[in-house]
Amino acid sequence: MALLDAYTTPLTTAQVGHLLRRATFGPTPEQLKTLTGQTAAQIVTTLLADQPTPAPPLDLTTSKTFHDQPFDMANAGKLSAYVKMWWANLMLNQPVSVLEKMTLFWSNHFVTNTTTVNDYRYMYRYNALLRQFALGNFKAFAVAITQDPAMLRFLNGNQNLVGTANENYARELQELFTIGRNGGYTEDDVKAAARVLTGWVDAGYRDATNATISSSFKASRHDTTDKTFSATYQNTVIKGRSGATAGLDELNDLLDMILKNVETPRYICRKLYRWFINADIPATVETNFIQPLADLFRKNNFDIKPVMSAILQSQHFFDDALRGAIIKSPTDLVIGTFRFWGLQAPAPTQNITGFYQIGNYIHARLVEEQQDLLNPPTVFGWTAYYQTGYYQQWINSTTLGLRGYFGDSLTTNALKLNGRPVIDVLAYAKTLSNPSDAAKLVNDLTTQLLALSLDQTQKDFLTDTILLNTIPRYEWTSEWNDYISAPADTAKKQAVQLKLTAFLQYIFRMAEYQVN
Repeated sequence: MALLDAYTTPLTTAQVGHLLRRATFGPTPEQLKTLTGQTAAQIVTTLLADQPTPAPPLDLTTSKTFHDQPFDMANAGKLSAYVKMWWANLMLNQPVSVLEKMTLFWSNHFVTNTTTVNDYRYMYRYNALLRQFALGNFKAFAVAITQDPAMLRFLNGNQNLVGTANENYARELQELFTIGRNGGYTEDDVKAAARVLTGWVDAGYRDATNATISSSFKASRHDTTDKTFSATYQNTVIKGRSGATAGLDELNDLLDMILKNVETPRYICRKLYRWFINADIPATVETNFIQPLADLFRKNNFDIKPVMSAILQSQHFFDDALRGAIIKSPTDLVIGTFRFWGLQAPAPTQNITGFYQIGNYIHARLVEEQQDLLNPPTVFGWTAYYQTGYYQQWINSTTLGLRGYFGDSLTTNALKLNGRPVIDVLAYAKTLSNPSDAAKLVNDLTTQLLALSLDQTQKDFLTDTILLNTIPRYEWTSEWNDYISAPADTAKKQAVQLKLTAFLQYIFRMAEYQVN
């Protein structure tokens, strides 16, 4: 059966968990229960449904929007952080939707970053554009991102004018955003594309007197001569134009030309594959998955949603060998853990202090684990998505300890967010099928928490050595039943709570917890 054929069997709990860990920032226990037994097609329809545009971030001090105000030099750092915290909380509160994961994907594809752009209003507008087009039409997306004020600043498009063309964006448009470095384009193609792209400027950058930020085309700055491309692009000539629409007309011609190259849809599909399925693309996958997916992309006029629908309900996606193939990014680890344990950010209009307390904690963890939102380190994105080793780049001598400490902070109950400890392990245990049976408790918990299935030897070790600390299993049954019969009894409560807490702490440090 072809790898891209649909997987039609109703999904098990483990398969639902796999789908939600890859397509979102992780499942909740309730989602695992309610979605088990549905087909991939049913769940993917929900994942790809349109979502409302989120309300913009608010200033903690004033409780008012700030993206639509003049640039505030004195508070620029704080307001920039608010945008990142706002986005982190959107990820935390997400419904069963692929939108936030796709928005993060595109921020790693059409890269800009806070450090270079250095205007929080530009970065908010850029994030809004990513989510607007995340599941839309790729050509329209590329047209919009080319004119985006943050991108114009980041890759010097605003400095690209007739006579002194700046090649920076023209190069990355081809190398990183569309055809890829193996697409066969030449240095002359870069120069010709740069001439096509002359004339675009941004307005309002760090302007402390004007709230409006925008981009526009200046005909007087545009190269009106014809632009000739190489055999890679079938020796296409983009006719030079003049006048107010010249920039957009030539930009559309440029993207039409790039999209006609057979390598462009393959390149985009490979990036989606590495983000959602696996870094390794052997020849069989290239032939039997990437190529038919690229054909589907082209057949649908480069609409993104049909491609994502095919990926997320494919036979290949649900191959057991691919579960656990991706090391969790910091966003997957931190936000996914919080989501599983039911932490939600309150509405900022109701509790703005609580909203930013949670957002600030998440933001701090992501920065120290080396995935600062809206701030990839280079134009290539985060190293885990392009460097040799791919996801292994998330684990190093600094981040490994920090990832472990994050789990420890949750199990000690020292961390309180939104007025409560993040984890109530006793309340969670009560939701399992038979918590008085230690073996069943361990089986249920690891099925929900871990991407990988454990063998019986591992489960026995976790049960007898980690959870029970060598006491007989029947004693756990007695201790649990004693607690249930007298939940206010401190000694009986602690007898089970301490064991469950130590067990969770061990789970959070397992290699199996670090993968999706």
